[in-house]
Amino acid sequence: RAGILIPVVRVLAHLERLEIQVNRSHKNLEDPQRAQAVEHALRTKIHKLRCLRDELRSKVKRRQARVRASIANEEPDQTQEISEQEVAERRQENVKAILQAYRFTGLSGKLTSRGVCVCISTAFEGNLLDSYFIDLVLQKPLWIHHHSIPIFIPLEEISAKYLQTNIQRFLFCLCEYLNAYAGRKYQADRLQSDFAAYLARPLQRNPLCNLLSFTYKVELRGQFLFCARLLYKDLTTTLPTDVTITYPEMDALPPSWEEQRASHENLFFTKPLHQVFTSFARKGEKLDVTQV
Repeated sequence: RAGILIPVVRVLAHLERLEIQVNRSHKNLEDPQRAQAVEHALRTKIHKLRCLRDELRSKVKRRQARVRASIANEEPDQTQEISEQEVAERRQENVKAILQAYRFTGLSGKLTSRGVCVCISTAFEGNLLDSYFIDLVLQKPLWIHHHSIPIFIPLEEISAKYLQTNIQRFLFCLCEYLNAYAGRKYQADRLQSDFAAYLARPLQRNPLCNLLSFTYKVELRGQFLFCARLLYKDLTTTLPTDVTITYPEMDALPPSWEEQRASHENLFFTKPLHQVFTSFARKGEKLDVTQV
């Protein structure tokens, strides 16, 4: 292509020089007949050079068309394979960088022959809890080969939203769900193991631990029971979004009891479950938390 472009440039330069000469001939030649002869000769050269220029331009266009056709027809499957391999390598490097940058946040992993196996370690209040893994295949499209994520965690929903477009957001979102679940489960386990004496009946909870129901004893001018229902609508949090405390033995509570019920309700909204009962224990079994 370069061998064709160079003659084109030379032809165009020669044309420009001839046209300048034609213009000068009108000014400098006093003999009209001689000027006419020189002008005719120059115009003949200009015409030949323009024809050569057009021919060279046509050759350049034909050469460019052949090159484009050759690239398009030259092993398209191999070109596509190389492109997909490059994409997979970039994704692998991206995931590796994410794991290195956030290894202190509970994310760790190692490269595998298929891609990368990510380990998500959960914790709550400084206590290390359960760990989960997810084995990612770094192909196009990126997909999950195997995992240990609990079935009630919305993994498919998170994958559909982030896996193909933002793998960092996918991993962090999954961490949020798993850590919140682990934190709620930890609170429920602590209530059952450490504060069983306060429970009138066993704690009821669903697998996701986002709905807890329990009845606990309260002594305020005699012993009676409060029934608590804690709902966690936001599955990425460890504090309830809805708290309901009722007294099943009467429709309306005396003012002092209602004040106590409201105080308990506020505590469940703002403190982890086991911390609420720890504060109860500090005050003694009467559970007078009006000063907590």
